[in-house]
Amino acid sequence: MPELPDVTLYVERLNALLGGHRLDGVRLKSAFLVRSFEPQLGSAVGRRVRGFSRLGKRIVMAFEGELFVVVHLMIAGRFQLKERGAKLPGKIGLLAFDFERSTLILTEAGSKRRASLHVVEGEAALAEHDRGGIDPLGASLEDFARALATENRTLKRALMDPRWFSGIGNAYSDEILHRARLSPAQRTHNLEPAEVARLHQACRHVLEEWLERLRLETGAGFPAKVSAFRPEMAVHGRFKQPCPVCGTAVQRIVYAENEANYCPRCQTGGRMLADRALSRLLGADFPKRIEELEELRSAKAP
Repeated sequence: MPELPDVTLYVERLNALLGGHRLDGVRLKSAFLVRSFEPQLGSAVGRRVRGFSRLGKRIVMAFEGELFVVVHLMIAGRFQLKERGAKLPGKIGLLAFDFERSTLILTEAGSKRRASLHVVEGEAALAEHDRGGIDPLGASLEDFARALATENRTLKRALMDPRWFSGIGNAYSDEILHRARLSPAQRTHNLEPAEVARLHQACRHVLEEWLERLRLETGAGFPAKVSAFRPEMAVHGRFKQPCPVCGTAVQRIVYAENEANYCPRCQTGGRMLADRALSRLLGADFPKRIEELEELRSAKAP
């Protein structure tokens, strides 16, 4: 799922390349994409774009007359900027916005259609799509600590909750926690002040560093490789690969459609976090510490 760095980059490039342009037409291929009824999507045709902005993980297109189109890309939704009138691509094409000199296409890979689009009128209606989380890039340490104190939850879930923090998802929560040297299973109410400060700093640094990396990668063009899995990441999507800090094999906990990736030496004091499915499978044989896991792998090695 595109998170704060990717969504921010989308917004920046859309403003640079489409800001002020008139929308001449809309081609909707998947009616399920549009989740609102009034005003209709067609009412944006003929209006100029006042600008694009980020609302959590959503991208907002602001048109003349306080008309807003709110797009949530979810897991597999992506934007493509093509020449004017470009065809919608095969099975993944959902929608095309035909502007004066180019066409913005919304695609979604996979068989499940989760991306959504709402058309709303007025600032009050737009505010209803704001989940309320603080901006992790601009939040003070005091605001950050206050958000963490809302409920006693694991750090992984706390960082991903849009009511607490705006724009952080599965990938960057892993990277932030690794940078902060904190366990994804650590409870928010058990944090020491120094750990809160470390997490706050890690949050800002990781997001800023990745945003700058993506800006350099994209340059004056348009984002073409938006992915939650990048080889430069420290732990996310790197199960069994070496931690870039200590060399220990990265571990993971899989739950529902998400997973927590972590380094047991850097983040959990050498302890292995119990994965529900794997724990049930191995029972008493499930390794409790990284040393046990390494011994187990050594014994199986030829």
